[in-house]
Amino acid sequence: MNNQAKSISLIGMPGVGKSTIGVVLAKLCGLRFVDTDLDIQVHAGATLQEILERDGYRQLRALEQEVLLGIDLDRAIIATGGSVVYSAAAMRRLKTAGAVVYLEADLDTLQRRVAAAPPRGIACDGNQGFADICAERTPLYRQYADFTVDATAGSPEAVAQTILLKLAAPG
Repeated sequence: MNNQAKSISLIGMPGVGKSTIGVVLAKLCGLRFVDTDLDIQVHAGATLQEILERDGYRQLRALEQEVLLGIDLDRAIIATGGSVVYSAAAMRRLKTAGAVVYLEADLDTLQRRVAAAPPRGIACDGNQGFADICAERTPLYRQYADFTVDATAGSPEAVAQTILLKLAAPG
């Protein structure tokens, strides 16, 4: 990893593999791993799903921004919550800390992974379906990303290696 990339932030939809790939990437780079969803839960003393049910999606997004603006991002791989792109302030901070990588996957893969996992606390209006959320967020992920990586192109290790190759590439 080149010296200018002090940190790497992973953005993308729930189920894309930000946490899984982030842990692998942190080991490959010798950096800390930060999972902002876990930091939000510790900060709030509740799971993301509990925060959503108790306080609503706007409060979950506000907590996400508060946590991201307050934690140490230096020399870390940061797995963000899927809704981080709704906060311009949080995204500015991530971009200042280092590279922002959009992990992308097709809708079918994402829906299958999310359905197989316990309730995730997806910060959205209760009237939106998963496909609607994906359609709404994808342009934001692309807007903020320094580059995009297909998160379904091989194992988490292979995806992490692809990220490192793209970071090392000139220009």
